[in-house]
Amino acid sequence: MRKANNLLAPFVMVFFSAMLIAQEKPSPTAALFPPGEENARAALDKSPRHGEWVNIYYDGKTFLRTWIVYPERKDRAPVVLMIHEIFGLSDWMRSVADQLAKEGFIAVAPDLISGFGPNGGGTASVSSRDSVVMLIRNLSPEEADKRLDFVRSFAIRLPSANGECATVGFCWGGGRSFDYACNRPGLKSAIVYYGTSPDSIDLAKLNVPVLGLYGGDDARVGATVEPASLQLKRLGKTFEYEMFDGAGHGFLRAQSERDGANLRATEKAWPKMLAFLRKYF
Repeated sequence: MRKANNLLAPFVMVFFSAMLIAQEKPSPTAALFPPGEENARAALDKSPRHGEWVNIYYDGKTFLRTWIVYPERKDRAPVVLMIHEIFGLSDWMRSVADQLAKEGFIAVAPDLISGFGPNGGGTASVSSRDSVVMLIRNLSPEEADKRLDFVRSFAIRLPSANGECATVGFCWGGGRSFDYACNRPGLKSAIVYYGTSPDSIDLAKLNVPVLGLYGGDDARVGATVEPASLQLKRLGKTFEYEMFDGAGHGFLRAQSERDGANLRATEKAWPKMLAFLRKYF
């Protein structure tokens, strides 16, 4: 019996080695979505697309530091104006921009706290995530919208842009995306990733199709969705949304968390967003 076990040993080793390789190999669908936060830097380093930093002149003393990624296509492309999380313009946010460019859009991601950090810097100049959060909490909605206006005006005039623009926002930026769509004409659509909904006064001004994508276990944000949906339905406005079971706040960034629920939400939300953008561009 011992001899038989010795004969089987090489086959057992081969079997378990194959299992380990299969576990280490990336999912074939992984390239269809942006990476989670822990893989963002590696994804940026491997990207074949042209991404560049641009300083957009703002108020005579501040430049809005902006990350722009261009798609590889023959014709002019629509612009997606990206509004970052409360954690600022991180590597993860830049990797999401890169993935949007892969889908054919010019992805434009401004650092909305440009000028407020040490020595007039932005997100990269701040030493901790908590400090970034504090700076963003001190950024008024009016100032945020004014900065988005400047970046949007710059972006739609890029030589390779076709003049059309939509917004996509995440977390704090998701709420700003929704609010900006209510207060600024001319957008083609707005995407809200787990951001709170505007109040009833702003919702009444909405004339842009909006898509909301939310974690089913994100009660703080979720509590604002149904009231907004009911009001917009009464007003005849276009607001589509989906709650993803088991997913939490920030599921697109935190894909490895919540026992797979955040990843499943990502795999459903991202293509839904792309279809919505293309429908209204």
